Amino acid sequence: MTATARPIHQDIAALLPRLRRFARTITFHREDADDLVQIAVERALGRSEQWEEGTRLDSWIFRIMKNAWIDEVRARTRRDRLFAPEEAGEHVGDESAEAHQQRLAIQKAVSLLSDEHRLVIGLVLVEGLPYKEAAEVLEIPMGTLTSRLVRARTALQEILSEHARVTR
Repeated sequence: MTATARPIHQDIAALLPRLRRFARTITFHREDADDLVQIAVERALGRSEQWEEGTRLDSWIFRIMKNAWIDEVRARTRRDRLFAPEEAGEHVGDESAEAHQQRLAIQKAVSLLSDEHRLVIGLVLVEGLPYKEAAEVLEIPMGTLTSRLVRARTALQEILSEHARVTR
């Protein structure tokens, strides 16, 4: 192992919580998210010589993860459909039930967005990447990113507003 390889391993390990959060944002299944993180980390470690020192490691790995997810979606002939993830029932009956219901409504709303809108929401709103970095991860112009983000936010608000009307 070279002297420069050790820090990238440590830096990648430090990014694991963010990678898992981003994976959960775009996959909506714990197992798929874990698999996606594993694939992205394996690819990053296997191609660590491609990462340019001085550039953002998180953006580089987010791009790897985005591409891995696109590959996975294309490869699937059918998707698993779950009414709710297993962890959805964890907080039933406790005092945080209302907050939990709100979180489930947001997760459901995000799951109804298109893949391109989920990716933009995940990178900008969940991960907090600057627009420029998110555009580079998605390999799209900044103007396209901002317009997708506006459309994604609008769609998210409409879905949540409809959910609020239905549950009243």
